[in-house]
Amino acid sequence: MAGPLPLNALNAFEVAARHESFSKAAEELNVTPAAISQQIRMLEELLGVQLFHRLNRGLALTDAGKSGLSKLQHGFQSVTEAVQQIQSEQSQSLNVWMAPSFASKWLMPRMHRFVEKHPSIDLRISASVELVDTSASAPSLSEDILHRHDIDVAIRFGSGNYPGCRVEKLMDVTALPMCSPSLLEDSSRPLRCPEDLAGHTLLHDETPYEGRPDWSGWLDAVGVTSVDGTRGLRFNRVSLALAAAVEAQGVVLSLEQLAANDLEKGRLVIPFEHRVKLTHAYHCISLEHTEDDERVRTFKEWLFEEASNMKTTG
Repeated sequence: MAGPLPLNALNAFEVAARHESFSKAAEELNVTPAAISQQIRMLEELLGVQLFHRLNRGLALTDAGKSGLSKLQHGFQSVTEAVQQIQSEQSQSLNVWMAPSFASKWLMPRMHRFVEKHPSIDLRISASVELVDTSASAPSLSEDILHRHDIDVAIRFGSGNYPGCRVEKLMDVTALPMCSPSLLEDSSRPLRCPEDLAGHTLLHDETPYEGRPDWSGWLDAVGVTSVDGTRGLRFNRVSLALAAAVEAQGVVLSLEQLAANDLEKGRLVIPFEHRVKLTHAYHCISLEHTEDDERVRTFKEWLFEEASNMKTTG
């Protein structure tokens, strides 16, 4: 066959063959059944072969139609992949997912350093609680989830059990009490040791995620039995619990990583050094095939450098 390939007609043939119906092919391609029929008739005349048997109940491929369909479908798939590759080469966007608390409390104060260092990479941050672990038996991140939500990199606090993904531990996590410096200035209510918590309001972060620290567990870990770890104010977001602590509403038990900026700025202080290491940690999760993606590699290198700097200075 001389001349250019009739791509529209070939596409109509592939879709009609897949559905075994001109009407369903028309729905997929958003044209009329008559237009599909015309494209097929033109292709049959051009090739000099009949591609379909027209039956009362629909269509059936002829032997000639069957012989070329598989290679044609592979060809269209190759074209689709080539277009996606071209778009990927042109696009410097990187989709990163994390929980809102990590995004606002840990990433945002550091984000300017990445932007200054890598201005050509367009970061797209998605922060939601939809993918946060709520049970150890049903991990909510997997290879399928990353594909479905178009996530290049995810940062998770959890067990590290994310099927089909490349999982790298980003940071171990410790929980410790923190409060406004003004609470330490009140001589009528000392705050020099864990037992002194009995005279202060306990602020509870009750964000629903697996491995979350709680006051009762922390008090048990440091051997304090004289303080009721169940009393106090409760919040369903860690950002609210930390904000209450900044406003001197009480003493919060939280992850040091999430309070790092408040600690650095002096809005929060650590009244006593009783850190409890948690069994869960922050992990960096990606798909195996993205390890050759320069954008992913660049972001992860920066991410681990920032985490390492925190360990050094924390």
